[in-house]
Amino acid sequence: MPEQVVIIGSGQAGAQAAVSLREHGFTGSVTLIGDEAGLPYQRPPLSKSYLTIDSPDSALALRAASVYERMGITIDDTDPAIRIDRKAAKVLLRSGRRLDFTHVVIATGARVRRLPIEGDDLDGVVQLRTLQDARILRELLRSPRSVVVIGGGFIGTEVAAAAVKNGHGVTIIESTTRLMSRVVSPDVSNFVTSVHQQRGTVVRLNASASAIVGKEGKAIAVKLDNGETIPADVVVSGIGVLPNTELAADAGLAVHNGVLVNAHLRTTDPRISAIGDCAAFPCTHASGQILRLESVQNAVDQARHVAARIAARDESVYSTVPWFWTDQFGMKIQMVGIGADTDRIIRHGSIAEDSFSVLRFSGDGQLRCVESVNRSSDHISARKLLSRGAYIGEFENYPGASLKDLVDRTVVNR
Repeated sequence: MPEQVVIIGSGQAGAQAAVSLREHGFTGSVTLIGDEAGLPYQRPPLSKSYLTIDSPDSALALRAASVYERMGITIDDTDPAIRIDRKAAKVLLRSGRRLDFTHVVIATGARVRRLPIEGDDLDGVVQLRTLQDARILRELLRSPRSVVVIGGGFIGTEVAAAAVKNGHGVTIIESTTRLMSRVVSPDVSNFVTSVHQQRGTVVRLNASASAIVGKEGKAIAVKLDNGETIPADVVVSGIGVLPNTELAADAGLAVHNGVLVNAHLRTTDPRISAIGDCAAFPCTHASGQILRLESVQNAVDQARHVAARIAARDESVYSTVPWFWTDQFGMKIQMVGIGADTDRIIRHGSIAEDSFSVLRFSGDGQLRCVESVNRSSDHISARKLLSRGAYIGEFENYPGASLKDLVDRTVVNR
């Protein structure tokens, strides 16, 4: 019987898995099931250039329709999957159709957390995850507005930067002590905050929204937990996402803050894999901790890994070094590795000159993460260092060396 792969989710991970299967020589059927009309598209521009430039939606497409046709990949964007029948080895679609499978790839992604406050359903309150969300926000930002962004993570700060660039008055409300506190070091947080403030963004730290105030069904202000009210024509929710795990849970697969997979990205059913934003996996670059990473790089690399396993019977462990990036006000901020549980740092470059890197080490001196601001060469070198393994002593022995120099000098995993 010919092999049949059904990929549930047509985002970056799902689309890459379909293409990579063919690139690895897979000759069975490949069906990509989505729940958004249209071709798979890029999500990173939605919070950046898409909000500031009137480019056509078609420019976001990952690949032309002809590519999928040439590769023999079937895309169904109008009939989403509603159930995985493991016993019968079929995926049930909303229309009632049933697709046979020898392997399922769950790439269902994540959805935006709803604001748990009164007024979150008013006109002018938007989230940003899909192309449709971005269309709504771009339309709202066509005329001068007072914009309040709730949440100072990547999406929140990117939207704020785009809105300020378009001439809007913007306030970021962040409940923690610094912007992007969950993902970057204080050095990078403080730098980003300073740049935002210089450009006109009002940054409110240690502050939480308690309600969105409306008038005639439209948002007019955000009320803080201290009683203060901030005027707002547009309120953007950026408080994180939740993994879409319902299909997996309904199928009896293990789920905990994501679809649980092993080091090969298999679920508790070896015929079913999970990749991308919905997958919780043991990360070799975080001492084997079960993590769920929300990044294009992780989605693409996990898709390639699973495709190689299915098509080429490659049973290697997924161990790709994770990396992330954001562009704001012309700043290029790149991160490689996992910065949690690091308590020692070395700085390269100059914060005063807007060009620096922060090297973060665990307690035993192992390099765990490098954050670079406007230093792409450091980022490239850091990816090599982390893939090989590096320790703080090597950096202390060559205090004047660049990261590129240290790539060749570093003694690894002694």
